[in-house]
Amino acid sequence: MKEILNTLSNLILPLIILIIMLSGFFKKVPVYETFTEGAKEGLKISFKIIPCLVAIMAAVSMLRASGAIETLAQFLSGPLEALKIPADTLPLMLTRSLSGGATLGIFSDVVNANGANSYAAKLSAVIVGSSETTFYVLSVYFGAIGIKKFRHAVLTGVLADITGIITAIIVCNWLMA
Repeated sequence: MKEILNTLSNLILPLIILIIMLSGFFKKVPVYETFTEGAKEGLKISFKIIPCLVAIMAAVSMLRASGAIETLAQFLSGPLEALKIPADTLPLMLTRSLSGGATLGIFSDVVNANGANSYAAKLSAVIVGSSETTFYVLSVYFGAIGIKKFRHAVLTGVLADITGIITAIIVCNWLMA
């Protein structure tokens, strides 16, 4: 079964490309020209969103480098322990809405410090899977199409992230504690 899945996964991408090319051929669409036009459009969008990405990365880097996140985690370690939340996971919770890269770096630190089978590592993994990089997504997608007023989307995204994190904590406490 494993060999079949490996073979299938190796063939999927070429098969998709072939289907797209054949579909374009039969519909008389200039596939190559259409592809290059899409690539040009993608580059234009990339240049529009680069300032937003740089701002987010700089903010997260400054917070991590200054030690502000770790200091807050130490300060809140008592209440966190009462709720059965390892203090190591607080930096992950705080950066998840901002940056996926920073979150994965923090997740790696949690796993290295506590072990892959620790409660902190498992809780961190569930939090990463149950929340989104809200500010990154909003700046990329909304910035790409020029939307400047997105306060309701920010509120909805942050509430969804908080809900995902709280649910992850509850489920992990229920299943693993």
